[in-house]
Amino acid sequence: MELIMTDFSKILDKAKELETKMKESQQKIKEIRAEGVSGSDSVRITLDGEGEMQTIKLSNEVMKEDKAIIEDLIVAAHNKAKSQLKSKTTEEISKATGGFGIPGFKWPL
Repeated sequence: MELIMTDFSKILDKAKELETKMKESQQKIKEIRAEGVSGSDSVRITLDGEGEMQTIKLSNEVMKEDKAIIEDLIVAAHNKAKSQLKSKTTEEISKATGGFGIPGFKWPL
């Protein structure tokens, strides 16, 4: 019976460790910045770790383009930033959960 309690205690310790690491990871994720660029540096979009747009920069040259082209470039830059953000957050979560193996865990983005 003592062996079972020892194993259970180890499981609880691991769960507490994981909880601490996940809290640290969530804080680090908030600080992540991901940038997406399109149109040969005509449009730059920066997202924070929660997917909120922080900046959008348009070159003077792109402003001479047709509205539809500018809109497409903004969408493309945003999609690139979002993809980069997903990679960075996945990497951060992997660091936190390394060795714990949480099947089916996905970060909501």
